[in-house]
Amino acid sequence: MGLLRLLVLALLASQPEVVGGAETVGNSSEGLLEFSMGTFRYFELNRPFPEEAILRHISSNVTFLIFQIHSQYQNTTISFSKTPLPNTSGTGTDKGLVFILRPEQSMCTWYLETLDAEPVQNVAIPLSYSGRDPIPGGCNLEFDLDIDPNIYLEYNFFETTIKFAPANLGYARGTDPPPCDVGTGRDSRWRLQYDVYQYFLPENDLTEEGLLQHLQRMAEVPQVMANAIKVVTLTANDKTSVSFSSLRGQGVIYNVIVWDPFLNTSAAYVPAHTYACSFEETEGNCSSLGNLKIFRDDGVFWVTFSCIAVLIPVVFMGCLRILNILTCGFIGSYSVVLAVDSYLYTSLSYITLNVLKRALNTDFRGAFTNVPFQTNDFIILAVWGMLAVSGITLQIRRERGQPIFPPHPYKLWKRERERRVTNILDPSYHIPPLRERLYGRLTQIKEFFQKEQPAGERTPLLL
Repeated sequence: MGLLRLLVLALLASQPEVVGGAETVGNSSEGLLEFSMGTFRYFELNRPFPEEAILRHISSNVTFLIFQIHSQYQNTTISFSKTPLPNTSGTGTDKGLVFILRPEQSMCTWYLETLDAEPVQNVAIPLSYSGRDPIPGGCNLEFDLDIDPNIYLEYNFFETTIKFAPANLGYARGTDPPPCDVGTGRDSRWRLQYDVYQYFLPENDLTEEGLLQHLQRMAEVPQVMANAIKVVTLTANDKTSVSFSSLRGQGVIYNVIVWDPFLNTSAAYVPAHTYACSFEETEGNCSSLGNLKIFRDDGVFWVTFSCIAVLIPVVFMGCLRILNILTCGFIGSYSVVLAVDSYLYTSLSYITLNVLKRALNTDFRGAFTNVPFQTNDFIILAVWGMLAVSGITLQIRRERGQPIFPPHPYKLWKRERERRVTNILDPSYHIPPLRERLYGRLTQIKEFFQKEQPAGERTPLLL
């Protein structure tokens, strides 16, 4: 028995795992996956072979765990039991379960599987929290799980919406959870706040390895706060749903940190990602082909937009030639940006696309329109500026010495009318007034419809 124990310890020690959040790599051929607390692990799932995940040596000061698993676009299932049930399992690309520990419990297990025909590459991690930390999704009333730490993500061409279940206050092992709907005071879950974070993947990075690596920056509270952008803070009175502008082909990771201001503790939900496109469907496939609240009001937005659009022509109304040259230079060069966006991703195209989305979809006014500004954008912005400056310079040099910009058409018409009135040699000067010409035309039409009158009396010829 002692020899067998030594062999098992040697086998566990030989696994390439490092404590402290480092990555570990392994396969699932033996049907058992060993995890370490706070350590990411890569592994592959196959449809006919469900796997059991096990975590040992859980500290006594840990009250609950969140075990989360991620893949790029193929669904995986995580469950508390070998037979997945709706209220004890979750299926998707970014899924997690909360495990409330019993007194003296130091080990727990989960079951992982996939129904996809192809092998699925995953990364997973168990995270621990104490009894003072809030429980993500602890007051779930909308989704299937009793405690649901997941972020549910939906997208279309216009917007991407995330939803999540409200959290609950933390509690010690072996005690009853605080009630969710009894009172709204300082001692209830209504004191909790939710910070929504957004993280952009590198542009044009649709690789599986890139996503799984960047997801590790969005799993734990310190990493999320250090790497992501906080978009909005929600209170318990706000709806747990936030909308963003859809960025087709751009990888984005979202996460929510629930914060207890009374105890100054926090916990992270399970991050969710999207490219606002599909890796499997033909339609909407991933081919590279004013967040201020006041602007969510359509009236304010369109009045402001119209004023800005009219302001520049008004400023340059006295020098129409310069206005025409500037317009051709900037808009003409921006058309090159839109053409490039059809083949190479750039955030600069959303200068016009966001306005178009706002005009076509009324719900888009509530979406946050953050976009990444990365290497491609700096390069294309430089190209745009170079084309605009060179185009404007070329037009100014070409028009130098040429007649001034043609006057307004109304001025031309008025000048021509005065010339005809004063110039008696102009044939148009002798043209009758419009009223007399119309009366003459009506008279001709009236005569056309009258019957022909007899020339005089006709008698037979007398012999």
